[in-house]
Amino acid sequence: MIEWNEEARALRAGLAEWYDALSAGHVEQDAESAFPWDKWKLIQECGLLRLPFDQRWGGLGQDLLTTMYLLEGLGYGCRDGGLNFCASTHIVSTGIPVQRFGSEQLRNRYLPGICSGDRIGAHAITEPDGGSDALSMRAKATRDGDHYVLNGSKAFVSNGAVADLFTVYARTHPDGGPLGITAFLVERGTPGLTIGKPIPKMGLRTSPLTELFFDDCRIPASQVIGRSGGGFLVLDHVMKWEILCSFVINLGEMQHRLERCVDYARTRTQFGSPIGTYQGVAHKLADMKVGVETTRKWLYDTATGVAEGRVVTTELAIAKLVASEQNVASAMAAVQIFGGYGYLAEYGLEKDLRNAVAGTIYSGTSEIQRNRISSMLGVS
Repeated sequence: MIEWNEEARALRAGLAEWYDALSAGHVEQDAESAFPWDKWKLIQECGLLRLPFDQRWGGLGQDLLTTMYLLEGLGYGCRDGGLNFCASTHIVSTGIPVQRFGSEQLRNRYLPGICSGDRIGAHAITEPDGGSDALSMRAKATRDGDHYVLNGSKAFVSNGAVADLFTVYARTHPDGGPLGITAFLVERGTPGLTIGKPIPKMGLRTSPLTELFFDDCRIPASQVIGRSGGGFLVLDHVMKWEILCSFVINLGEMQHRLERCVDYARTRTQFGSPIGTYQGVAHKLADMKVGVETTRKWLYDTATGVAEGRVVTTELAIAKLVASEQNVASAMAAVQIFGGYGYLAEYGLEKDLRNAVAGTIYSGTSEIQRNRISSMLGVS
């Protein structure tokens, strides 16, 4: 178990003061399926977005594990799963790659706005026909003097409707495989970029999802993140952070959900006894507890490996698989424990279940993770 230092504990205690305000009206805002600008202002004010960035750009200079510890706290205290997802996406989609791979010019120009949340970031990697097969992308960027000309489209762009900055991956060499992909930082309003309308979806409804279309979109070569042909390296780094940061938020949500179910099982009486005394309910609670602790171990152990520079391909796949599927199981158990009340929108538990399903799809589906694990075993 990680022993958090005094600074980390103080940061998380400070974040806890914002929980009630961040959660207010979460059921109603989910029903509206609109980005909660009022809550984004609170996310900005609480300083969460500054966590992993260097102080010279307005960040708090925290490491990966401490950032995860605070994001776990966000998941625990904020009931708006879409807002939580927006915050994580913003941090890992633009800020992390620009800080790690961007030129000094890109860092100085964009990181202050990313740290403050004044410029919202989005991640444009998936394409309509590609799904989890990122290397099959068709979007192409052709060098033209001091610019690249980008053509193609991207799908499932979280934060797309509200983003100011897009990290866009495109093929710059037709036969380069992983070495033929380049990452670009593209500003909203760039001629040739069209942002589609928000797409209705099952869960995470306050996190707007859109398509992007590029039609002879001219991007200065200075907007390349890293180097030309180095996009797969950028993506690999981003995906580590994306999985760890997104699913540690789910861990916090699972912990809160477990505590809520335990309290309900102690106080809800049926047939003369608290429902927690019945084995059917007690076993669901036990399974929820196992899911929380298993998820916590895999996420933080894997993050420790990333921080130490170890190869964690298998560990990352297992962590993602465990976290996403245990979150679905936890949400389903909560609906069943609350019974008819769990099925009602006003309790927020059916929303948790809808949100949780997405985790088995984004960042590489559960099937992709199982393929990766079996491949590392040498059997596929």
